[in-house]
Amino acid sequence: MFPGVSEAELVRRAVEARARAYAPYSGFAVGAALLAKDGRVFTGCNVENASYGLTVCAERVALFKAVSEGAREFVALAVACGAGPCAPCGACRQALYEFAPDLLLILADGEGRAWRTARLAELLPHGFGPKDLAR
Repeated sequence: MFPGVSEAELVRRAVEARARAYAPYSGFAVGAALLAKDGRVFTGCNVENASYGLTVCAERVALFKAVSEGAREFVALAVACGAGPCAPCGACRQALYEFAPDLLLILADGEGRAWRTARLAELLPHGFGPKDLAR
């Protein structure tokens, strides 16, 4: 599907990242694998905190790792969580939209056995991005 990386491989990497989640409060472990345009894959897991507002989602962990390593263009993100496929929360959708409004999302169950795809723009219609700041 992508140069050197398949949907199945991204899902596998998201499932691996999910195993490292720190979710003692919700018990809801999430893993993410973000594919940069240059072929690098950045993973993340959710990290909860006793001060709930400081919790960070897996998708944003992967995104922030990627940006901190110089990646700015992304083509796909796999998310693995729960008993069935789930989509990124609103905060994650907005953070991802900053860099890749048409990002392919691969939404998988926690074991990576079933998934579906969607485009970020479908899940965040009329998103707010850098172009909206033009004066």
